[in-house]
This record gives sequence, structure tokens and C-alpha cells, in this order.
Amino acid sequence: MTAIKDSVIWITGASSGIGEAIAQACSAAGAHIIISARRADELARVQATCDHQEKVYILPLDLAKQENMPDKTAEAIAAFGHVDILINNGGISQRSLIKETLASVDRQIMEINYFGTIALTKALLPHFIERKSGHVATITSLVGKFGTPLRSAYSASKHALHGFFDAYRAEHYADGLKVTMICPGFIKTNVSVNALTAKGEKQNTMDQAQANGMSPETCAKHILSAIAKNKEEVYIGGKEIMGVYLKRWVPTLFSKILRKMKVT
Repeated sequence: MTAIKDSVIWITGASSGIGEAIAQACSAAGAHIIISARRADELARVQATCDHQEKVYILPLDLAKQENMPDKTAEAIAAFGHVDILINNGGISQRSLIKETLASVDRQIMEINYFGTIALTKALLPHFIERKSGHVATITSLVGKFGTPLRSAYSASKHALHGFFDAYRAEHYADGLKVTMICPGFIKTNVSVNALTAKGEKQNTMDQAQANGMSPETCAKHILSAIAKNKEEVYIGGKEIMGVYLKRWVPTLFSKILRKMKVT
């Protein structure tokens, strides 16, 4: 993948799961990578698993602290002189009923998944415009295309990202900027373990569908292929991908299926 090998790639949410797998795959391809997440010790662990550790820059970042984005972006650019690709992967999920979920939990999920992601993207945007080059790949979810029970705020945050980046793509086409929206289904990570419950606590259990999902390594390969091919949107997973098409073409039938579907 020449587009990956020759690039400087900034990855958020890189301390575990899909982000960790993307970092390892990018490093194996020979890219220079900047890895970000809240936990510096976990980022150091990920760096140690990469093929070219000298090409890996650790940049701790908390998406909830949007006031830090300009300084973090300046540090990222300085690490290797520029940034070619931003992979927005950081975020948090949810497992709770609407009627039981505190408003503070709704806000926390939106602050991290949506506002944190767009704050970072906006901070890097002038750099991309100046260079007339830049690719943003944002990891949303299949539930960014349709909502399911127990994921109301999470789904809303992912839907919001699609709206924002569709506008971004249109506004900055003339600047040579690219956007790839990536919608994974069930991937075998700790996303459900770390998901917030109605009161903002971690669920601390693995969803069955998540446990039986695609490996993060396979998911990462699909993601990097989509970026290299400049795809605008890609769906990754198993049979759950069919939900996108059912929602589009037979929405009433899909609603009936969804009501009976086990989604945890």
C-alpha cells in the first residue's frame, strides 16, 4: 500500500482494539505514525509491538479536553514535519435504555465522540489546506447509519459525524482534501466492556455479538485498503452490514426485524 507506506498517519484511540491494530498495520507497511489516546503507558506498550518503533511518536490526547487540540496538533505536525492522514478512531460506546440514561451520559458521549473528534479535525484543517493535501478517515459505526436499542447516544454521535464529514468533504474538495467514513459492525474489541451504562459506569462485560465479531487485525486491513483506495464510505463486518441496505430499501421491514433482534 504505497499511500500508507509513504504517509505520516495520526491515529486516535490507538491504545487498544481497532486503533492498536491500525497502528501495527501502518507500522508494518513502513509509515510514520503518531499514536494518541489518554493512557501514555498503553501507548508505549503499543509502540513496543510495532515493527518500526523509531517511526512511532507517542502523543497522549484526551478527546474530552478540546481546549488542548491546537497545542496537540502543533506537536503532531512537528513530530515528522507534517501530517498526511488523520484517523479519527477514539471514542466510547453505550449500553443503556433511553428512559434510564442520565442526560450527563448523553452529553459525555457526544463530547468525546462528536465534539472531540471535530475539534481535532478543525485544529488540523489549516495544515491540510496549506498543503493542499490531507485525508481524514473517521471510524463511526454501522449504527451511524441506523439506530439500535441500548445505543441511543452512541448512535446519535456517530450519525452526527456523518453529517459533519459529508459537509467537510464538499467544502474542501477544491482544497484537495479527502474523507473516508468507516462503519464497522461487530469487531472483537473491548468496546462493549468499556461502554457506559445508564449512570455512566463501565458495563464491564463483553457482548456476545462483539465476542464473535471480526478480529481487529482483519478490520484494520479493510480500513487501510479503503483509505488507500480513497473510498468515501465503507462498511466492515459480517451479516450485520445488511442492516444498512434493509434500512435504505425496506425501512418498515427493518424496523420489525430490529425490534426482535438481539443487539447485545
